[in-house]
Amino acid sequence: MQNEEKKTDSKSGSSKWYLGSAAALLLLKGKSLLALLKFSKFGGALISMAITISAYAIIYPWGFAVGFVLLLFVHELGHVFAAKRKGLPVSAPLFIPFLGALITMKRQPLDAQTEAYVAMGGPLLGTVGAMAVYAGAYATDSPLLYALSYVGFFLNLINLLPIHPLDGGRISTAVTRWLWLVGLLGGIVVVVYLKSFLFFLIWAFFAYDLYKKYIKRNKEEVKIQSFLQKPLVNVQHLYEQGYPLPGPEHTRRLSFNTYSDLEGQQYVTVYMESLDMEQTLLLPQQCLVQHVWLNGVEHIPTPDAYQLRLFCGIDYIPFENDKYYEVPASSRWKFGIGYLALAVFLMGMMYVVHQHIGDIRL
Repeated sequence: MQNEEKKTDSKSGSSKWYLGSAAALLLLKGKSLLALLKFSKFGGALISMAITISAYAIIYPWGFAVGFVLLLFVHELGHVFAAKRKGLPVSAPLFIPFLGALITMKRQPLDAQTEAYVAMGGPLLGTVGAMAVYAGAYATDSPLLYALSYVGFFLNLINLLPIHPLDGGRISTAVTRWLWLVGLLGGIVVVVYLKSFLFFLIWAFFAYDLYKKYIKRNKEEVKIQSFLQKPLVNVQHLYEQGYPLPGPEHTRRLSFNTYSDLEGQQYVTVYMESLDMEQTLLLPQQCLVQHVWLNGVEHIPTPDAYQLRLFCGIDYIPFENDKYYEVPASSRWKFGIGYLALAVFLMGMMYVVHQHIGDIRL
């Protein structure tokens, strides 16, 4: 008993020493680390990853928390790689404690086939990551690695449910949208089985989105939406000439022209004659542009140039592209077979890992 108490005290003291050392490192090198993260593309991802690991470590052992977040990271990298292959700019993964991880696409897919391709990348690479953990567990007979591999297979399987915004809901767009009905009904069973409030929220938002898309939309008028763009304009030549520049509260309606390129990506060119300014801005989706407004100006004097940040509000009506869901039959079959095969494989691996865990307990 005394030996156990000594071991506990030793472990506690060791943990305090590590925490103290980490705190001292942050105090001494904190500015350098923050500067490194600030200029790193993955700075936000690393910070959110560290916060998420710490949050999970409150409930689970550190090893499990680290492994779990790394499995999420591998899954999100699958989406990143797939999006890059399709030429879609994406953000670095962002981790949210107890909610998971996500990436944001700065440009939306122009067709269901591309959407499904990007969605499929996550569970595919995520499954590879879980298989690597399983191989490590099989080689070392580690209960921790077996548990992590099981969770990895389970997470990727759950993501294949045909429910937006889960990956399965996006893959369904290239197979058949009737799978959304399967997800709507089957989601109720999953909610009851998992008893998860988070999954209930996901299912509820999905159900409401279907209601808005296929029922409510036919009963009400289309509403004008808006978003904000903040282009920078170099006005050094006007500043040097003493030309009066618009103030911070300056607002006015701007002239514009809009067009789409051969890939179907839409742009709007904004004109401001008083500044001899012409800026081409990327639109988030295909839409009917109604108005462009200047809603304020920020003056940014620098040693090299005098710049203005223009707050341009763009009012638009989303354009519903009827051809978005037109996918060749061969592609539908490929996505459908791949989708089903991956789901069956994940279920099979969960069964295999469960058998290993049962043998270890015996």
